[in-house]
Amino acid sequence: MNNKVALVTGAAAGIGAACAKRIAQDGTLIGVLDLDEARCADTVKAIMAAGGKAVALGADVSKREQVQRAVKKCRDALGPITIVVNNAGVTDFTPFEKVTDALWQFVYQVNVLGTFIVTQEVLPDMKAAKWGRIVNISSSSAQTGTNSMATYSSSKGAIVTLTRSLAQELGPYGITVNNVAPGSIMGTIMSEANRERFQFSPDQLVNSLPVRRLGEPGDLANAVAWLCQESTSYFTGQTVGVNGGRVVS
Repeated sequence: MNNKVALVTGAAAGIGAACAKRIAQDGTLIGVLDLDEARCADTVKAIMAAGGKAVALGADVSKREQVQRAVKKCRDALGPITIVVNNAGVTDFTPFEKVTDALWQFVYQVNVLGTFIVTQEVLPDMKAAKWGRIVNISSSSAQTGTNSMATYSSSKGAIVTLTRSLAQELGPYGITVNNVAPGSIMGTIMSEANRERFQFSPDQLVNSLPVRRLGEPGDLANAVAWLCQESTSYFTGQTVGVNGGRVVS
């Protein structure tokens, strides 16, 4: 994996930061992208301190011009991008009848349009290399649906089907496309919001999971890093559930 370049979105903290740092351990150079470039500093410092190389990037993933500037900065600093982790996303806990057009559009702009734009902007590098790894982050809610989360769950469901379609279209170019669907991950904004919204305690949540513990960002990062490896070239179009058994297949 030496000298390969990965772009990880939503990487200033939480799952995205864990993914960026874990992939960097394999010798991959990392573009650390988030809405606020300054917030990426801690992730970049951690990667550099461990002997890796990274660059901080700022962009709203739903704005193509901003993404284009960030991608150019990443290429100029590190080289062509052949790995992308589409982690940037927003959540929502609004009952369906109270969802406005503006709210629906906002969630889809970040979660779906953002994934589309980022992937499309880095795709030429992958095609030129005849090698690529696209890893999308959805949610276990995309697989089950969740009460009062129609906007979020359906937008993440779109990521599942986008993954399947792109895997078929891009496979002939040596590009794999997979999706990781996290469940309850400790310390993430979404899990904290879940507990507050539905008023259950951490113990109740833990006892509802077969593995009897909450996930950690590192659990997800390990799965993402595996999907970025050379050894997963025959693995594409799949949804990998990192959810402690909340969803089984």
